[in-house]
Amino acid sequence: MSNDFDDAAIEPETIEGRSWPCLRQFSVFLANRVGRLHDLLRQLERPGIRILGMSVVDSVEFAVIRLIVDETDRAREIFDLNGFTYIEHDIIGVELPDTTQPFVDVFVAMLSAEINISYAYPLLWRRGGRGAIALYVESADQAMQILRTNGVTVLEEGDLKSDDDHFG
Repeated sequence: MSNDFDDAAIEPETIEGRSWPCLRQFSVFLANRVGRLHDLLRQLERPGIRILGMSVVDSVEFAVIRLIVDETDRAREIFDLNGFTYIEHDIIGVELPDTTQPFVDVFVAMLSAEINISYAYPLLWRRGGRGAIALYVESADQAMQILRTNGVTVLEEGDLKSDDDHFG
């Protein structure tokens, strides 16, 4: 049996080095005990990995630490090697517009398309003096399209390595 692909060479592709349209967020689950966050950050914050976003949501029993880093593969390896329980999500990174109301401008774009923002937090990322935020929405593809249509810059994975404070 022959098919159209027999003569074509199929080259494997990886995400490394490509611009990915969403950022990866890790949600790490920790027992809500003294020192657990320190343990996580001590393992993660090493030379070569920058934490660019962090949000902590806690309860009496546990905490969820949402993290965005510039080296997702290395972070995943650290979580696995150290037994941290985590899940990954696509999240939108948005460069705040250079306007008098940058948050309003971003959120009005989402409102106009009736896209609900489940949560947001700041990113430790600046380019050209502009800050950025992380947004978690139900439909990332639709939200990114609306933002771009409204002239808002959506950050890609490669952008995390090209901010004003990146030292290599």
